[in-house]
Amino acid sequence: MVSVVVLTLNEADRIDSALGSAGFAAEVLVIDSGSTDGTVERARALGARVEVWPWAGFVDTRNRALEAASQDYVFFLDADEVISPELARALQSPPDAGRVLRRNHFRDRELHGSFGPTRVVRLVRRGGGRWIGEGVHETLATDAEPVDLPGQLDHWPWRSDEERHRKLQRYAELFAQHSTRRVCWWDAALRPPLHFVKSYLLMGGFRDGRLGLDLALDQARYVRAKWAGLARRKR
Repeated sequence: MVSVVVLTLNEADRIDSALGSAGFAAEVLVIDSGSTDGTVERARALGARVEVWPWAGFVDTRNRALEAASQDYVFFLDADEVISPELARALQSPPDAGRVLRRNHFRDRELHGSFGPTRVVRLVRRGGGRWIGEGVHETLATDAEPVDLPGQLDHWPWRSDEERHRKLQRYAELFAQHSTRRVCWWDAALRPPLHFVKSYLLMGGFRDGRLGLDLALDQARYVRAKWAGLARRKR
């Protein structure tokens, strides 16, 4: 049996879609970090078990949620994601660890480039793994080799361009605050244009037209901001 865990903060406008796709689960556990828009009430009305905790960062919060889940298997779902029916069926007979295909969407289209489809580990047997990372882009490390599950997660990472810009700025700040990586003079100078070429040309971002160009440029700015910020912190 599976617990689906969702972390929330002011997600009332889309919590129905996320939790609605988790109807197969024996438990839906929502960990809220202080919503003021009715997310908690809406999640409870949808049948979720809701815990309200002070925010402790992505890694620590996810690991605490892993321990708080009641079922033998735990699947982590973000509030801006939806589980496809095929994936939901596969999760009813889960392996000890599972990797899923996640497809990003914005402005009613699926994205390519650096926001193209990726596989992420989201399923683990309790006691068989932990979340690791340095403040942002955390990963689920499992004792068992993850199995590629059928189906997909559909992901809507931003409600608007303004939200996209805020998130990228915040991710750059978190990287600079928490990263233990070494930084050289060329990181902020060379990584951004190389990332643009990789995202827009090599990974097919050009297939999304003007939106693909805007996203590739945004990612290049994000790469510059995070490495420049890390350099300032090191100094």
